[in-house]
Amino acid sequence: MAEITDIRHGKHYTVGEAGALEGLDGKLFMGQALGFTGMEVSLNRFKPGQAVPFLHQHKQHEEMYLFIKGHGQFQVDGETFEVKPGTVVRVSPDGNRAWRNNSQEDLYCVVIQANVSSLTGQDGIRNEQQAMVWPE
Repeated sequence: MAEITDIRHGKHYTVGEAGALEGLDGKLFMGQALGFTGMEVSLNRFKPGQAVPFLHQHKQHEEMYLFIKGHGQFQVDGETFEVKPGTVVRVSPDGNRAWRNNSQEDLYCVVIQANVSSLTGQDGIRNEQQAMVWPE
């Protein structure tokens, strides 16, 4: 089973290594290892023929699925559509969802969960007081 390793912590960040996607065996949740407090992120690998064996919903999390390699199908509320590299799917908490790999190659996706309606608009603050310097 893959895990987040080589974790480095700073005052305002955490860095970890998940390794090559081909080393995944199913799902790797990253939230606890990286200390997420407002979202959950998982890396997912579905082998040919593998599927989520049930429909599911969430109580308060919307999800975003970013498919990065392979091909498959996704179903929400009885509607089925194809997914491939670059397909991005957002599902509200109430959406009944499942997905499957109906191809002959592995299917990889990143899933991000966050509380619905928790964004507060523009959040970035430009820091004009500190110069940007990259090491040589």
